[in-house]
Amino acid sequence: MNTMDLNCDMGESFGAYTLGMDPQVMQHISSANIACGYHAGDPLVMDKTVRLAVENKVSIGAHPGYPDLLGFGRRSMALTSEEIKHSLVFQVGALMAFCRVHGARLSYVKPHGALYLDAVENKTIAMAIAQGILSLDPTLYFVALAGKKGETMRRVGEELGLRVVYEAFPDRAYTPEGTLLSRKEKGAVISDPEQVAQRALDMAHGFVEAVDGSRLALEVQTLCVHGDNPKAVDLVKTIRHTLETHNIAVKPVGASV
Repeated sequence: MNTMDLNCDMGESFGAYTLGMDPQVMQHISSANIACGYHAGDPLVMDKTVRLAVENKVSIGAHPGYPDLLGFGRRSMALTSEEIKHSLVFQVGALMAFCRVHGARLSYVKPHGALYLDAVENKTIAMAIAQGILSLDPTLYFVALAGKKGETMRRVGEELGLRVVYEAFPDRAYTPEGTLLSRKEKGAVISDPEQVAQRALDMAHGFVEAVDGSRLALEVQTLCVHGDNPKAVDLVKTIRHTLETHNIAVKPVGASV
């Protein structure tokens, strides 16, 4: 049986503000990307989300971003390589501490939002992120964009000896160049469960349809659904059902079938 990881951005509430439906979503995914307090989340939310992941036997990943709570980490910031590296160490190290409190182990690091997209385009930023991961724990997986556009990000990780996981986004539209369509554009976020599930199945089979109808080749090991999507629960349930119906088991990367 083939396998596919299904991840979701989690722990994005902050103080009195609740975002996402983490308890419901966590029941249907295999990996949780937990916000580390810079773009979203706070110590109480981080603790609660790690505990929730442990209870649901879900793999735990750190989701560090730019220090941009106001913009939810979706705006680029002119940070130096050293600032990026050490902010990543700060964020990931904090989540590692909460994992230790709950007897869990951090499995991977996936940059969030603009930091992720900047790493796709900028080798220096990708290198700073990878070096931060390496300095903390060289056995952590490094999640990077699948497809031709993500080559720089993936190559940097692999050259440093990190295990790189190739990721695709079934709830996001793709440009013909292989990047995610800007959220400013109509149709950038896809919320229809059946459509997203079909895209997830296509990705598991090695391709995605871009907005112009062209097919982009993708080697994918993990699929991401955004936790702030209002339809997140329906999306992950439908994706999981569709994959399993087609003999694709939903498992964390590295797990045995």
